[in-house]
Amino acid sequence: MSSPAIGNRKKWGLFLTNLLLVLACLVAILPIATTVIISFKKQADITRNPPVLFPCDTPQKRFDLSACRWATEGYQRVFAPKPSESSPLGFVLTGKLVRIYIPNTLLYAVSTALLVMIAASLAGFVFSRYHFRGHNALMAAIMAVTGVPLLTNLLALYQMGISLRKNFPFYDDRVFLIFVYVGFFLPISVWIVKGFFDAIPRELEEAAMIEGCTPLGALFRITVPLALPGMASVFLLTFVNVWNEFIVAYLLVSKNELKPAMFGLYDFLSQNIINLQVIAAACIIIALPMVVLFLFARNAFLKAMVEGAVKG
Repeated sequence: MSSPAIGNRKKWGLFLTNLLLVLACLVAILPIATTVIISFKKQADITRNPPVLFPCDTPQKRFDLSACRWATEGYQRVFAPKPSESSPLGFVLTGKLVRIYIPNTLLYAVSTALLVMIAASLAGFVFSRYHFRGHNALMAAIMAVTGVPLLTNLLALYQMGISLRKNFPFYDDRVFLIFVYVGFFLPISVWIVKGFFDAIPRELEEAAMIEGCTPLGALFRITVPLALPGMASVFLLTFVNVWNEFIVAYLLVSKNELKPAMFGLYDFLSQNIINLQVIAAACIIIALPMVVLFLFARNAFLKAMVEGAVKG
């Protein structure tokens, strides 16, 4: 008699869980969907009172799909295309966001992510395979460093940047910023990669060396391929964090033409405070590379996060 009741309770529990998950997804998607809709609106539809979600109303109907007034004004203002005979497309994009700021961010994010991935992989392998004097103390110190917010070091980094800029003629703000990012994201990355190396049996490397591989050959042929999910997760986490970072680059980079996309968005915000469609279009353009990245790498990223949490 109790079995059907238990089954019904499980069904209701599953239904409520799924309902809560759907509601949570809708709440999370709502701001993104609203931003996308605003980016395709005209200025007159954005400032209407009372406001409408979709610009598809007519004097006769509240919603008429054939009467929708979608516009690309916001994207045109951001891209700022201009005719060019020398371009194979017949036009060039002159907007600062896509011509200066996003390429800068791509440079910072890719360079930092690659350096962090390589350094964290080498350090993680050493900490995983070799036990030396001070091993545990050094690992604890690395973990302690991860708890220090980057903002608390900004004043010292700012003064350091000023000193380097004055005393070294070959100083470059971009190189300094990349090294600051590497120093901040490297400690936690070492722990992540070490967890993956710990989960790989040492017997595999020993078997490879018995077959004639050198220690480095066993590392790059056996261990590194098995640890690729962890290395990929470190690359993705670092890339995303650098892409979304604003305040450090804003303070440490002196020239506007070297600043990242988030500064470009801030610049757009100051110039288009009443043109919400332009700001929304800039937000979508900046966020789009992250969306594309996770669409292609979501399986490896989620697998790395789950396995890293369990194995580490």
